[in-house]
Amino acid sequence: MSASPRTSLRPPRWLRVFLPAVLILLWLAGAAIGGPYFGKVEEVATNDQSSFLPESADATQVNERLADFLGEGSIPAVVVVEGDGELTEDQLADLQTLADDLAAVEGVQDEISPPIVSEDGVAAQVFVPIDSEGEVRETVVELREVVSADLPEGLDGWVTGPAGFTADLAEGFLGIDGLLLIVALAAVFVILVIVYRSPLLPILVLMTSVFALCVALLLVWWLAKAEIFVLNGQVQGILFILVIGAATDYALLYVARFREAVADGQGRWDAVVRAWRGAWEPILASGGTVIAGLLCLLLSDLASNRALGPIASIGIAFAMLSALTFLPALLAVVGRAAFWPFIPKEPAAQVSDDLSQPVRGLWARLARFVSRHARPVWIISTVVLLAGCVGVTQLKAEGVPASDFVLGYSESRDGQTVLADHFAAGTGSPTYVLVSEDDAPDALAELEDADGVDSVSLIVEDSPTGQAPVVLEDGELAVTAFGPPGTPAPEPTVSDGELLFAVTLSDAADSDAAEQTIRDLRAGFDGEFGEGVVLVGGETAIDVDTNDTSIRDRTVIIPVILVVVLIILMLLLRSILAPVLLILSTVLSFGTALGVSALVFNYVFGFPGADPAVPLYGFVFLVALGIDYNIFLMSRVREESLQHGTRSGIRRGLVSTGGVITSAGLVLAATFAALGVIPILFLAQIAFIVAFGVLLDTFVVRSLLVPALGIDIGRAIWWPSKRLWREGPETREPAAVGASATPSERSVEAEPGSAGAKPATRRSLRRR
Repeated sequence: MSASPRTSLRPPRWLRVFLPAVLILLWLAGAAIGGPYFGKVEEVATNDQSSFLPESADATQVNERLADFLGEGSIPAVVVVEGDGELTEDQLADLQTLADDLAAVEGVQDEISPPIVSEDGVAAQVFVPIDSEGEVRETVVELREVVSADLPEGLDGWVTGPAGFTADLAEGFLGIDGLLLIVALAAVFVILVIVYRSPLLPILVLMTSVFALCVALLLVWWLAKAEIFVLNGQVQGILFILVIGAATDYALLYVARFREAVADGQGRWDAVVRAWRGAWEPILASGGTVIAGLLCLLLSDLASNRALGPIASIGIAFAMLSALTFLPALLAVVGRAAFWPFIPKEPAAQVSDDLSQPVRGLWARLARFVSRHARPVWIISTVVLLAGCVGVTQLKAEGVPASDFVLGYSESRDGQTVLADHFAAGTGSPTYVLVSEDDAPDALAELEDADGVDSVSLIVEDSPTGQAPVVLEDGELAVTAFGPPGTPAPEPTVSDGELLFAVTLSDAADSDAAEQTIRDLRAGFDGEFGEGVVLVGGETAIDVDTNDTSIRDRTVIIPVILVVVLIILMLLLRSILAPVLLILSTVLSFGTALGVSALVFNYVFGFPGADPAVPLYGFVFLVALGIDYNIFLMSRVREESLQHGTRSGIRRGLVSTGGVITSAGLVLAATFAALGVIPILFLAQIAFIVAFGVLLDTFVVRSLLVPALGIDIGRAIWWPSKRLWREGPETREPAAVGASATPSERSVEAEPGSAGAKPATRRSLRRR
């Protein structure tokens, strides 16, 4: 008896044991090496906004020169103290003792300022320079402990300023490699248990995701260590979520094919191979599309956005690799026992093209409903989505104050409010103006006449605070002397023939009014001295340059992503019309998600606004990941259409992929929603936009809009593909429920080879 072709092509038993074992051992080794790096990410990550700006930005150029005037790597903290009434002599003496204690804290640089009392006498502030190259968060925490322990009775104190906000931001990111992962994995596990009703299979899928993340993190850590790109907290969080979600999605697609093979009665090895053959192309196509979209972020001028492209692409690459190697190896060992206790034993029911016949199953019923009412379904879906897009007009994505970056309690934010009550609101976050010695008097004149400027100091030598008030007298700089009468004024600090002014703004440094002051100052200086001659930097200037660069990035990158994804879809589907419709549906879904999110942010959560990068990040993930599901669907539809015709192929594709794509959508939405546990405004907004958008794409666009539109258009959707558009089989549906087909329609409704089907000649196929 001769062996069947399948048996004769099966590799020897030793190879069927050896190959899965080697793959599992390799992934175990990678996870063992990469796992410990979860706790080491802080060593290579930074949340300093100035490090993300392009070198050409004014704020960057000023920031690079600050060390020449202020000393190496310092960031100011401001300790502000408030009493119930005017501060007494005893309280002021106690504050001086407190200042001495603050100076002894590890990480504090140079001499700190003496207590500076407000004009109303109710508050005082102390400037504390902190080593920016050290552990800023730990230093600020210790400063706060000293203030809490040593503060005189009857006084309240806060540690704020740039160092305080940096510490609060770092505190918000602390749970990113612990709580975030736990919540995301727990949510995915619950969904998988509900979907598969098996305790073992969800564990195998999660192992696939976690191992992919471990190996990806290992590579990302070393690349960040080599300073190939800049890694920050938000990129780190997105990497974790993206890898877990994407790897799980790809694993679900593979498991769906494996389940079909097991239900058909195939053995362990044959089921693994059949699943791999059916899954590798859509997984690689999907992942490749996501990577192509992410790499468009390399066009960004912001280093944080630019870094997300390759970092996330590395994560997606390992997610695909894990789903196509590690998971098949695990299933080759476990076999059908992975589905225990509900092991599939019956093949999936075949989809009938007779719409009058009863059907079983949710997706079969949905496919029949969409087939019967295709045009009303896609028109109503489109109208509903367009209505949601109206909310985009309410989106406020021009930037938010740094004091609102952290959700919930922020000591720095409260301290900043106290500062604004008793001092100039910009105290503690000076704006720096870099100017040549020759132009300094004219620049000072501009500053003195400018609206929004409270006071101007000059960086000088031999001053307790490193700066001294300066005014213009007879066209020359007049620096205020410290000490008894007759004390000479301190000498200005000069570097490369330039001086540095420290400007205190009248408004809070992170306010819209302060940002407008920066724009006005730059416009005035450029008009007086020429563009780029006098540079304006500091915290407010960094915010201005960051927001402007983010707006530029989203204007440039979004169209590029659309073109890149469209070209990839055309190559995959060998069509022009279908990819255009898929892109339009995905953009429509994104617009709806963004519009609804804007309304929720404004009127439910009460957010103050959004970073300009939020729409860009939302677009990248929703378009790339939304196209993912359309690729899963349309690759199966194309496969079925080649055999059964376009309309029948769409029904069959919807039925066969409905469950797995919906499960994948729920998983991805849950993983992105997990970002909401990190109390950072940017991540909370991304979490909502992407989670809501993925659900919208899963349940409306991919389940209703795209299938209904495809059925209504028919095989013309494959234009100009000759194989499907001109010569492929076709199935025409009745116009409405209960409508009778004409004799010519009935002759076309029958599938090739079925009872009642007329033999199709080449000429008749061309007419269709």
